[in-house]
Amino acid sequence: MGKQNIGSSLDDFLQVEGMLEEVTAVALKRVIAWQIAEEMKAQQLTKAQLATRMHTSRAALNRLLDENDPGLTLTTLASAAAALGRSVDIRLTPAHATTKAVTARKSKPAAKKPVKAVEAACC
Repeated sequence: MGKQNIGSSLDDFLQVEGMLEEVTAVALKRVIAWQIAEEMKAQQLTKAQLATRMHTSRAALNRLLDENDPGLTLTTLASAAAALGRSVDIRLTPAHATTKAVTARKSKPAAKKPVKAVEAACC
């Protein structure tokens, strides 16, 4: 007998709980911080050296590299990329099919239990 999935996906759960955007933002920030740190290692750059190249403070660079701080401006990201000799590629892609299914289900009047909303912090 094959293994079956029971219940919804993690994306479905996060969407229903109103947390998908916030969790996605944190995950994206962690990837960006990791990529910058890896490029710094590859180029053997210290935080002080990169901050100087970016024309910013080391404290601002520490915020950029803090994977738990989802606040990030496109200007800061572009500055870091340029200082590392890289470019930034940002694009919008279609939402996952599971998220669309949850959105469609949410629009039907069925649930009597209130869903707690969480405000998403965005770039």
